[in-house]
Amino acid sequence: ANQLAHYLRKLGVKPDTLVGIFLEPSLEMVVSIYGVLKAGGAYVPLAPGYPRDRITHILETSQASILLTQQNLTPQLTNHHPEIVCLDQDWNLIEQESPKNFDSSVTSQNLAYAIYTSGSTGKPKGVMIPHQALVNHLNWMQTEFPLSVEDKVLQKTPFCFDASVWEFYAPLLVGGQLVIARSGGYQDPAYLIDTINKHFITILQVVPSLLQMLLSEGTLASCPSLKRVFCGGELLSKDLLSKFETVQKAELINLYGPTEATIDASYYPCQAGTQLLSVPIGRPVANTQIYILDSHLQPVPIGVPGELHIGGVGLARGYLNRPELTEQKFIPNPFSNEPGSRLYKTGDLARYLPDGNIEFIGRIDHQVKIRGFRIELGEIEAVLAQHSKVREAVVIAREDIPGDQRLVAYLITNDAKTTINDLRSFLKTKLPEYMIPAAFVFLEAMPLTPNGKVNRRGLPVPDASSLVPESSFVAPRDSVELQLAQIWSEILGVSPIGVRDNFFDLGGHSILAVRLMAEIEKEFGKNLSLAALFQGATVEQLAILLLDTPHG
Repeated sequence: ANQLAHYLRKLGVKPDTLVGIFLEPSLEMVVSIYGVLKAGGAYVPLAPGYPRDRITHILETSQASILLTQQNLTPQLTNHHPEIVCLDQDWNLIEQESPKNFDSSVTSQNLAYAIYTSGSTGKPKGVMIPHQALVNHLNWMQTEFPLSVEDKVLQKTPFCFDASVWEFYAPLLVGGQLVIARSGGYQDPAYLIDTINKHFITILQVVPSLLQMLLSEGTLASCPSLKRVFCGGELLSKDLLSKFETVQKAELINLYGPTEATIDASYYPCQAGTQLLSVPIGRPVANTQIYILDSHLQPVPIGVPGELHIGGVGLARGYLNRPELTEQKFIPNPFSNEPGSRLYKTGDLARYLPDGNIEFIGRIDHQVKIRGFRIELGEIEAVLAQHSKVREAVVIAREDIPGDQRLVAYLITNDAKTTINDLRSFLKTKLPEYMIPAAFVFLEAMPLTPNGKVNRRGLPVPDASSLVPESSFVAPRDSVELQLAQIWSEILGVSPIGVRDNFFDLGGHSILAVRLMAEIEKEFGKNLSLAALFQGATVEQLAILLLDTPHG
């Protein structure tokens, strides 16, 4: 790393110089990360699995002056890139440099790395992290969860995600061991279990989706070397925590933090046997403040949801070459007298619990407005997760029929006999009618993004079986029931319709109810009130009502 640092200095690398690293997981990757920092620069990670357009976008927008890579990866690059250093080809020159450290002029405010995260526009944005923020995080972790020379950390997180940063630095800072998983290994539960046991890994970091897979394999119990497991990046469900506690004696810590707050902003050491409705994200890490505010930047009362804002030394400098976005997301801190103090607007919905811990609810941008009702999808997911048979739940709003937006729940259950009726009945005891999903889709596994989070865009379109509740199907028995069933089918987009199926359970709502009443009057010449539908919401009940209602 020192030799590479000297080599990079001669190429012009100095404080705040951005250097791209385009490598597979390897010793060379670790050497490159440390070499860039020792030279005073900041590294920009690029994964070889990225599409060429994304690689080009990152290199062009970051204006990285140098790219560290290997010869076999260069075909993925275009001709419009910075100076390329192929470590395998150029190492004979690099190794001629001095192996000694040199004095650095880097300050705490200079950049350590810039990691690109997904952007709402479809173009990734670079998050600039200074040394002060990184050192604060590493010091906090070592104080709160100390590592020793005996520890072995599995480096399995792709280095283009900020959770990898702690994996690269923490064990080597104390003389511990860093075990590098093979490329793509983070998606292979069997390989990970084998690696943990082969190398006697003591510290593991996972996202909940991966933890779920490791537990589903039934083999995490066979990893006695594990002392501590850090879990973050997604909501940790109560069910997943219970399953972990059943098979593992390792300590489980729930972490929360956006890339803009340097890996983690809060933490919650999970305690066995604690009776919780949900797993909190805990309390702020060292030198960090968390405020839960309303739309006017005023603190909300305990228990009331608001947007989570983060302050402190862990904040990013901002977005690389995106001053407007930086100004939008990093705002002046109204609660601090310190010059330049800022808050980061996370876009996450959370609330303080009476014991001082914080409960994560969901994304504010996962709020939807359906038929005038503002709905927080995370709230529905949290209630579904409380069902004893639900292992994982994701709720989204879909508009598969133009103009008809509906809530759809996707579920992984512990019991194949779990029915839609069971879930609807459970939700009706806890949520208003407008928050009950119109469809329930049972999955074997959730589709995942490359970093192991749930890919909401990859969730399938619900079919008819997802919309129609399980019941004893009774077909229309006369012409009136048949005509009504046909009207229902056209309005709801569901077929077949049983005479005892509930209009609202099939995805009906107030706007569709108005259409239904209009179609009934047009077809039968009889005017039924909306109240009649709410009182008798089946074809069978409406048919009886029609027979008793005079024309006109």
